[in-house]
Amino acid sequence: MSIIVMSVNAGSTSLKFQVFQMPEEIVLASGNIERIGMEDSIFGIKLKGKSEKISKVLPIKDHSVAVEELMNALIEHKIVNSLADIKAVGHRVVHGGEYFSHSVPVDEWSESKVEELCELAPLHNPGALVGLRSLRKALPNAEHCFSFDTAFFQTMPEENFIYPIPYEYYEKDHIRRYGAHGISHEYLTKRLAEIEGKPVDQMNIITCHLGGGASIVAVRNGKAFKVSMGFTPLGGIMMGTRCGDIDPAIVVYLMRKYHYTAEELDTILNKKSGLLGVSGISSDMRDVIEASAQGNPRAILTFSIYVSRVVEQIAGYYGLMGGADAIVFSAGVGENNDIIRQEVCDRLKCMGVKVPADNNFYIRGEEAKLSSDDSKVDVWLIPTNEELVIARDAYKIYTNGK
Repeated sequence: MSIIVMSVNAGSTSLKFQVFQMPEEIVLASGNIERIGMEDSIFGIKLKGKSEKISKVLPIKDHSVAVEELMNALIEHKIVNSLADIKAVGHRVVHGGEYFSHSVPVDEWSESKVEELCELAPLHNPGALVGLRSLRKALPNAEHCFSFDTAFFQTMPEENFIYPIPYEYYEKDHIRRYGAHGISHEYLTKRLAEIEGKPVDQMNIITCHLGGGASIVAVRNGKAFKVSMGFTPLGGIMMGTRCGDIDPAIVVYLMRKYHYTAEELDTILNKKSGLLGVSGISSDMRDVIEASAQGNPRAILTFSIYVSRVVEQIAGYYGLMGGADAIVFSAGVGENNDIIRQEVCDRLKCMGVKVPADNNFYIRGEEAKLSSDDSKVDVWLIPTNEELVIARDAYKIYTNGK
């Protein structure tokens, strides 16, 4: 039975969406609404079979108005005949804590837990709830489901998620490594298994989701073994505006020296650090590389730190798992920045990684094997598709309930 399913990724000022015909996995429409709450909000939608995206600028005061615009567009462009055609909606949630190891229907309990976990993902979980409540009002008869970025990592062994602080903080406050981008890493793992025609439980790979936010995962026998992000999405490698892993005493030092509040430090580490903080130029790697090519010393330093952090993580996971079959690059930087990929792979030659420049340069946003046939470790570029994973889970939950 074919049905219409929506995948939704709501932020505090944005709403991304894809509309699928399932189980055929046909994308009927996709798009995003940006700058929600402003007079110059941007609504964009791309329709099946059309190469051009339809965009317009208009005032969208809140998520309810954004959802209304979206629903009107789906009917106007005949994606659906009526809103009742939309049978299921999957909502991306960044933090599910230890409560969720898989996608679940939205009910009073699951919604309360997502709200409880807002303190662990203050930039993300509140937006997901706002999106849910707006869409649930517009689509009251649809099956609404949560898909969690942390769920994929519930297979990690204790040694890889317990922090070396007093154990009581894990028992009492659930402080542990949770990770993020799990929906993306799950897709990359299963997609590589499909491409190579291997059972997913025989795959040992290192997946690199390198975007504005970034995480690297060791996948052993098809399951998450360790992830670079930690208790919150602030941990791990250097990111666009996030610092990643630093000496925790730096936080104490800055609080004592400058009398920063917790909120001020949170802003510094989450929004003013990373590529932006070191370069002083931009949180966008493209801008950093351009400035680096022009000889800007801080841009050159930023580039070097970023590559070094990625190499360190990949090499560490290779050793931790006792080897790996493949490395996968994905997300904005991983999919589109051939310079970063080449530099990282060149520094991994000690692991037997061989990526000829001719295999890598000018490859953007498409599935491609980048390594040579004699490379000890395969290297792949695979565009991520979190929306498809969410739609698959929402379809499964809907059909299981029928």
